[in-house]
Amino acid sequence: METLTLVLFIIGFVLLISGAELLVRGASVLAVAVGISPLVVGLTVVAFGTSAPELAVTIQSSYADQADLAVGNIVGSNISNILLVLGLAALFGNLLVPKQLVKLELPLLVVISTLTWLMARDGTISSLDGMVLVVIGVGYVIYTVQNSRKVVKAEQAAVDDDLEMERVRVRDLAQIFRQVGLIAVGLGMLVLGSRWLIDGAVAVALLLGVNQLVIGLTIVAVGTSLPEIATSIVAVIRDKRDIAVGNAVGSNIFNLLIVLGLGCVISPGGIDVSVSAQIFDIPVMMFVAFISLPVFYTNYRIDRIEGLIFAAYYVAYTTYLFLAATGSTFLPVMSNIMLWGVLPVTLLTIAVRFWRYYFQSRTGRAAFVQAPPSQN
Repeated sequence: METLTLVLFIIGFVLLISGAELLVRGASVLAVAVGISPLVVGLTVVAFGTSAPELAVTIQSSYADQADLAVGNIVGSNISNILLVLGLAALFGNLLVPKQLVKLELPLLVVISTLTWLMARDGTISSLDGMVLVVIGVGYVIYTVQNSRKVVKAEQAAVDDDLEMERVRVRDLAQIFRQVGLIAVGLGMLVLGSRWLIDGAVAVALLLGVNQLVIGLTIVAVGTSLPEIATSIVAVIRDKRDIAVGNAVGSNIFNLLIVLGLGCVISPGGIDVSVSAQIFDIPVMMFVAFISLPVFYTNYRIDRIEGLIFAAYYVAYTTYLFLAATGSTFLPVMSNIMLWGVLPVTLLTIAVRFWRYYFQSRTGRAAFVQAPPSQN
């Protein structure tokens, strides 16, 4: 039994990495084939695909009338997608943030995160609320794809020869279907690999005598984000950084608009939202989306220091959940440290970095426009 568990764990890890490799490769070539940017593929196809575990858990939980699991799965995934996925990916290399993401997707994420909180304030996200979310989601996808095709077509003359040759090679329908097949196989390997990896990790943890609560708060909580983590890291390594950032942000948009929306639609009477989710988890999700704006805007990248801050915040968040679940006496101390220590320092650090970037960009433009006269 132990040998089988170890084998499944290893196979799951291999499938996870291999699936991410196929997904990134297929998505990047497909973007060229159909005339849209890799960022849009990351925001749509890749993001929707890597959210498959969240979709399965939410729909199953909605049918089983397990509202806490349905809401917690989505909110927890959105928190981990920014803090953990982008945090870890940034440690492998600076993440370049496209301007479109800062102008459209990130503000949209802030708005729909706030909208979700407003919908949940009465204790229920109704079926009508779910329909509104789904309609917004479908409209967003249609607009994003159509707008990207227009932009790519307008810039076609400026594309370098190598990329144009690649476009010619992949334009035929058979090749497009081949890339779609690669994406489908990659997604299947991601989902199956993450499941086997989680099952193997849980089994190993139980053999080592680890408490099931700790397993739930750590291994299972991170488990549904494994496809996003693997995809983003592989995308950074392969220098497809548009896909890396678009995957995480797109997954969050998809989780709230489509996954949560469908869950509310198919659940009679909508989905109930617990008081703790209303006053803590969803506000944390909103804060993570909001704090991403200045981070993403500064130099339009996420550097290793910011990635480390993101990852550290996820560790702090998970630690808080563990202390709250176990009723630890250290919880008030942890809350005060985060509220009056770590949080203000982080906000101050981000504010200083943002102001420094803004000041340098302003003075740089001024120096360019009004260059000092030569002394020679």
